[in-house]
Amino acid sequence: MILAYLLTLLSLTIYSFSLVDPNITFFQSKWWEVFREKMVYLGYYQRQTSWMLYFFLVVFLFIFHYFFVKKYKKFNPVKLALLIGIILLISYPLLSHDFFNYMFDARIMTFYHQNPYLFKAQDFPSDAWLRFMQWTHRTYPYGLSFLPITLIPSFLSLGKFFLSFLFFKSIFIIFYFLAVFFLNKISKEYAIIFATHPLIIIEGLVNSHNDLIAVSFGIIGIYFLFRPIHNSGSQFIARLFFTFSLGIKYITLPIVFLTNTNVKRNTIIFTVLLGVILYLSMKSEIQAWYFLNLFIFIPFFVQSINRLNIFFFGLLTSYYPYIRLGGWDSFEKVDTKHWIIVFAAILNLLYLLIPYKKIIFKHKNKDPN
Repeated sequence: MILAYLLTLLSLTIYSFSLVDPNITFFQSKWWEVFREKMVYLGYYQRQTSWMLYFFLVVFLFIFHYFFVKKYKKFNPVKLALLIGIILLISYPLLSHDFFNYMFDARIMTFYHQNPYLFKAQDFPSDAWLRFMQWTHRTYPYGLSFLPITLIPSFLSLGKFFLSFLFFKSIFIIFYFLAVFFLNKISKEYAIIFATHPLIIIEGLVNSHNDLIAVSFGIIGIYFLFRPIHNSGSQFIARLFFTFSLGIKYITLPIVFLTNTNVKRNTIIFTVLLGVILYLSMKSEIQAWYFLNLFIFIPFFVQSINRLNIFFFGLLTSYYPYIRLGGWDSFEKVDTKHWIIVFAAILNLLYLLIPYKKIIFKHKNKDPN
């Protein structure tokens, strides 16, 4: 079973290059040119086949995830996370361009010695990386925690694109691994859920959204929050990591107020964060990676998160217009994406209501005598 899962992940890594930007050159070699040509043909000219491959990969990931969670006692989540990270290390962020913005934002400081909060990518028009960049018109939009982290791989890459790509990917793998490591200290089941969840794998590792790093900081903070309450040092460290999470994405602000004693308060915080995500989705556009932030709450509401998998499946399959129809260049494609998500949300809501329907049914049919 493990081998079949790892082969699925390897297939995902290979498939991820189906939407590689034709302007990107990782290597100056014949084998890379042949590989890129075949993958570009699949992703850009065989879109129906590409979509079917993506769809079945997502289905298989959810099947394996269900299996791992069901048999979680048989597996070592830390070792499993290490294998997953190694296989997905070179995966291409096929469904988002944010990863390349992270790289260039850090490059502005390490290569051009300018402040990315003041300068934007288009301020450096001669840079070859602009050939495959999007959102070149905006300045740095993230908190103070993320930039120092990204400066490390950017500095070590010495301005080389492939090294920068590899080192940036490594950062996401490291934080993914840390999240699994600390979750495993709380519960082996929690760690398996996080390590193998398809939304984490695709949006966190393949597409490499920095929400994953915010989630990792949040989970590490919760680990220290669960330490003995009389240990004031642990409580301080917990708040520190929550602040680091906030410094990645401001959306995680509510978790600063988490507690290890007040369930009602934590429920309110979870509801507030979900409300912020829904507000952002309605204000602009529903983005699958926003919902990565819910996984911070695995130690508190694991069953609730487990019961949202229909919705999470809808989030991942909502890329149908992007993969099958090509891009988000029309309102119709964006609307199709939203309808897929809404349909999945309705199905998930009905699924959530099933236990309550059973309770009501039993109550009504209970013999009064």
